[in-house]
Amino acid sequence: MEFFDQAHIRHLGNLELLARQVVEGFIIGLHKSPFHGFSVEFAEHRLYNPGEPVKDIDWKVYARTDRLYSKRFEEETNLRCQIVIDASSSMYFPEVTAHSKYYINKIRWSALAAASLMHLLQRQRDAFGLSVFDSQVRQHTRARSSTAHYQLMLSHLHQLITQPERPRSTAAAQALHQIADSIHKRSMVIIFSDMFDQAAQPDELFAALQHLKHNKHEVILFHTIDRALEYDFEFKNRPYLFIDMETGERVRLQPSQIKDYYVAQMRQYTERLRLKCLQYKIDFVAADIQKGFHQVLQAWLVKRSKMRV
Repeated sequence: MEFFDQAHIRHLGNLELLARQVVEGFIIGLHKSPFHGFSVEFAEHRLYNPGEPVKDIDWKVYARTDRLYSKRFEEETNLRCQIVIDASSSMYFPEVTAHSKYYINKIRWSALAAASLMHLLQRQRDAFGLSVFDSQVRQHTRARSSTAHYQLMLSHLHQLITQPERPRSTAAAQALHQIADSIHKRSMVIIFSDMFDQAAQPDELFAALQHLKHNKHEVILFHTIDRALEYDFEFKNRPYLFIDMETGERVRLQPSQIKDYYVAQMRQYTERLRLKCLQYKIDFVAADIQKGFHQVLQAWLVKRSKMRV
């Protein structure tokens, strides 16, 4: 399935099950894509390279596929991946309550996207860690590939959804610098953030992204937004009370009063962010939370296929 509808993910009670469903749907789609043949089916194997010991070749797999695969052992890994999630209060937009019409917001979408990536990484015996930040780095776990580690990471993601600590401001630039200094081995760094940092100037954010790239990491930034509401400002033309989720500041106005100015500013900032990422050779993905999770897994797959670890 391309993505879940709102009702399907209303409770997010079992992240592991939902992540598995996302990944299974993605893998089915691979068979109809240019990536047909990618070895997601052989999580416990890797392609055999001439010169390696023949004792590790799985001959049963060779009989079925006519391709040589070596058995991959638990401690082996092709890739290290650090998943970074912005957990500041702005990521809890739109507000999800028992009575709201919204079942998905940016933090819920990011948590399920991260869980889906972790499920796929674990299938490949790739190592993954999790970093969570708001005004500071709240959590930083190093990359591992064990099942116990995967379950622990899922519990951290579930806590982000069910136990929000608010209000929390954002210090994305400072946090990304700290995370860059904490990742010692070359990794793929995947960031889920709306990149709203009221305290930092845009150049400070860009410098933090450049810091990650400077340390030889491959970086994907998923610019996580609700496009209709946050980018296109598609509100009905009636009075609203807008509340800043991080500062509590309140503004009462009619959307038509500011829509043109707001949209112009958002597009200018987003384009500048995209161009800076292009300059630093960082993959920039405009991730609309209403468009599902294949956009995440596809971007990961393209980047992974280019990496040589």
